[in-house]
Amino acid sequence: MDSLTETSNNALLDEGRRVMQICNACRYCEGFCAVFPAMEKRFDFTSGDLKYLANLCHDCRECYYSCQYSPPHEFQLNVPKTFAAIRQQTYREYAWPSFMVSLFSNSKRALLISTFIFPVFFILASLLLVGPDALFTAYSDADGSFYRIVSHTMLVWGFGSAGIFAVIAMLVGGYRFWQETTAEKSAVFDLRAVVRALHDAMRLRYLGGASGEGCAYPEEQASNLRRRFHHLTFYGFMLCFAATSVATVYHYLFDLPAPYAFFSLPVQLGFFGGIMLLVGPLGLLYLKRIRDPEPADTLQTGMDITFLVLLLATSITGLLLLFLRETGMMGIMLVIHLGLVMGLFITMPYGKFVHGIYRLSALVKNAKEEGV
Repeated sequence: MDSLTETSNNALLDEGRRVMQICNACRYCEGFCAVFPAMEKRFDFTSGDLKYLANLCHDCRECYYSCQYSPPHEFQLNVPKTFAAIRQQTYREYAWPSFMVSLFSNSKRALLISTFIFPVFFILASLLLVGPDALFTAYSDADGSFYRIVSHTMLVWGFGSAGIFAVIAMLVGGYRFWQETTAEKSAVFDLRAVVRALHDAMRLRYLGGASGEGCAYPEEQASNLRRRFHHLTFYGFMLCFAATSVATVYHYLFDLPAPYAFFSLPVQLGFFGGIMLLVGPLGLLYLKRIRDPEPADTLQTGMDITFLVLLLATSITGLLLLFLRETGMMGIMLVIHLGLVMGLFITMPYGKFVHGIYRLSALVKNAKEEGV
């Protein structure tokens, strides 16, 4: 970390301490979410405390609109914006390997690489390996159309390696986050705390607001839209993952290679997952466009948009591939889709996706502190 970056990070943490000390004296927002009860357990705020609280924050924004000290008050308290900036800092600080952080820290560069460079590389590679005639030829499902363009072995080794790398990189980042933010290391082995954290995460409990009517997003009025679009995005992603897992079982256990019929289990899981990954990211992008910009952090917004656009592009090309798989457009759609999926895998540990690891860790720590 260079001296300029370190100075900037220290200034951000100093601002986080100032904000938390004022909030700790006021405590008006203690019933809004998990952050403020956790804050009240502390008198001083270490770097680890601030990073824990920032990742425990779900950016529901109720505290911003309820705060008597938010702008234009001279105290200029803006908890959502401050915590968003600290979260973004943790994504960079704990990421591994460090040289990849520099490559993907700029959201525009990350978007260019993941949604353009990788697909173009896959197109050029396919033109070189199978030629343009094969790439634009129509194949039937019985011909094993996908494998006429990319062999099963190449898919397994290429995407298996990328997936393993992404998992390892995110686990290393999660471990680093846990090491700094949690003094009681045994909390991660507390089954009750883990179950409670998973329950809160799966329900997005803290996007429900204090009343359960939703968070103050995109504007001051309570709304559950953000919560619903997040659910569609997350569970759509999980359905697509399930589709790949079921297809793997079909291939290796039952000797049934892809492609599969439309009403088969893998295709249905992928189809509905793809639809959810269309609606969810589109809804979240729309909410970001109409939201109040004051409680938002610019760098975090760029990271969010990059991730949502990549998910959206992946789902669109996946659905197009499903419906064009016996036409002459199948080959080009396949390599574009594979390029986007590879871009998603490689950028996962350095973008918004990794926040799920840190937030779940924060929820486990919070459950443990609450004595669940």
